[in-house]
Parts: sequence; C-alpha cells; structure tokens
Amino acid sequence: MDQKLIDKLKIRKSEGTLRSLSCFEGFIDFYSNDYLGLAKDSIEDRISNHSGATGSRLISGNSQEAENCESSLAEFFHSEAALVFNSGYDANIGLLSAILQRGDTILYDEAIHASVRDGIRLSFASAYSFEHNSLNDLRLKLERAKGTIYIAVESLYSMNGDLSPLKEIAEIANEFNAYLIVDEAHSGGVFGTSGRGLVEELKLEKTVFARLITFGKAYGFHGAVVLGSQELKDFLINFSRSFIYTTALPPNDYDTIKLKVTDASIVQRQRELQEKIACFISNTTNTQRKSDSRSPIQMIQIGDIEKTKEIASKLQKLNFAVKPIFSPTVKAGEESLRICIHAFNTKEEIRAVSSVLSEWSES
Repeated sequence: MDQKLIDKLKIRKSEGTLRSLSCFEGFIDFYSNDYLGLAKDSIEDRISNHSGATGSRLISGNSQEAENCESSLAEFFHSEAALVFNSGYDANIGLLSAILQRGDTILYDEAIHASVRDGIRLSFASAYSFEHNSLNDLRLKLERAKGTIYIAVESLYSMNGDLSPLKEIAEIANEFNAYLIVDEAHSGGVFGTSGRGLVEELKLEKTVFARLITFGKAYGFHGAVVLGSQELKDFLINFSRSFIYTTALPPNDYDTIKLKVTDASIVQRQRELQEKIACFISNTTNTQRKSDSRSPIQMIQIGDIEKTKEIASKLQKLNFAVKPIFSPTVKAGEESLRICIHAFNTKEEIRAVSSVLSEWSES
C-alpha cells in the first residue's frame, strides 16, 4: 500500500484513535441505534417470500411491493411522494448530488452527517458550513449566498444528541426563499405522532423541501426514504445515480419496511423510551452531558482520549456495550462516551451505567 496511506494509519495509532471492529454479543446494549427495540422483532410470517430483486428499479428490480411500500410511506409521513433507497448513505448522496446544480449554494450545519457532506462533494454547487445550530451564522451565510439556495440540517444530531431548532430554521429558509432539507435518520420512529419524526411533530411537512427517514436506526431494519413532492421523486428517478445504478432491495424488504413503520407498538415504545431517557438523566449527575433531554443519544464529554478509553473499558467489563468516540468523529478535546438509551433497557441497567459515570465525574 502507498506509504502516504500507511503513514495516516500510523498517525491514528500514535494518537490512540485507531478504529477497529468490536463484537459485543451477549452484552447489555447501550451503543446501538435500535432505540425502540424493533430490530429484535421477527415479522417473517407477515412478509412475502420473494428474496431477490434481479436488477435496478428502472430495469427489472421494480415490484408491486416497492410501489405499495412507497405509497404507504408517503401517506403515513404526510408527504406527496416517497422514494426508497437501499440505505441512508445512498439516499443522502443520491439526493444531494442530483439536485445541487452549478451556480447553486448549499449551507449545511457543521455537525451534519458525513453522507450529506459526501453528496455535496459530488455536486457542482458552492457549499459552506454554518456554526452548529447557530441561527445567526446561518443568516449571515444566507445573506451572502448566490443562486438557488439550499439548507441542510439533521433534526437530531447523531454525535451531539441535540435537536435542531427546526421551526426557526424553517422560518429563515422561507424568508430567504431557500429549500430546506432535513435528515431525520435518528428522529424517525422516536419523535412525532407514531414516530413520524420531528418535522411532523412541529407541523413543518409542507414547509420542508425534502425529508430523509432511515430504517436502520429506530426501525431496526435497513433502507431509507426521501419524502417530498412528486416532482422531486420524478427528478431523483431520472438523475440520482445511487438510485439508478444499484440493484433494488428484495421485494420482501419493502414489505418489512412498511410493517416496521406502521407497527402498532411504536407509540408505547416511544413512551417507554422517554421514561428510560428521563431515568438516565436523573441518575447521571455532575457530568458534561450536552444532549437534549428527550434524545436517546446521550453524549458524555470526557475531553481526554485515555480517560475516555478507561471509562468505556470499565463499562464493558461490567457487560455494558458502550463505545468511546474520538476525533475526527468529534472535535479533538471533546472525546466522549456515546450512550444510547433504548426502550428495552431496564432502569436497573441504566442506574448501573449512570453510577459508573457519576463516580468518574466525582473523582
């Protein structure tokens, strides 16, 4: 391998931030995005037996199951149309790289997901970040923006655990005639009526240009959907390369997505999740917790690589699956533990994790 690439690995290793794969089979889950526990449900008896798509949606991979799924998702999420992609990453790079044209400007929150950044990089638009959740900085950047303007944000930030001020951003977008794109990867299933997301909770469905909901987080499956107008759907079918040039999901996956999203147990799971989050917050004292009080993602900022590893290791030895987060995922000096709370975590488990964190903060 080229020496430049080897050197980059060596730097990560010397900094103590070299990533590696880990398996937590048999551990108590405080690290996954399965917030509602739907990944543990078996629905095989409720889906079709078709296991292969055979090609892209535009060739041989389309199916009645795919069509029905998208119609159901559009109706459920109060959207004119819906288009399913194979993953959230595919959806973001497919959406952004297709709609952004030369001469356009896109402004994106500096904490936004890498898939949005990669989609922007594949376009020919001018792109500028604005300070995380800063309405003032967004406004300043909008005043300088040229051409057709887009704004991209997440509703719930995956490595901060905080919510976007969506209502205020939507108002500013309207003021500047900008198109607002909201990634609801981590808020779909968790917020809104029956899990319809933060956009629905704030009644902004008709204000937002495009929403993205993924099924690999709270819904415990895989795939993603872009919600928007029929014109947007038609455009993506014609110009989104990650949709056009990939084999479609198997037909039974579309059935599964539809069943997961409309699962009648979601409302109760949402209540249980919020109870467990409240339990964690009330029992985790004197720590640098920077996440929203309703967020299933609770980031505990440690600020030191070795100390973060030490606390994560202590939790893992107690059979708790917890992951330390280092730069470049978070800024250097903001090394953190990412604690994911789930509806299925018991209050005893939560108190045990909180006890370790509280001991550290008091030491």
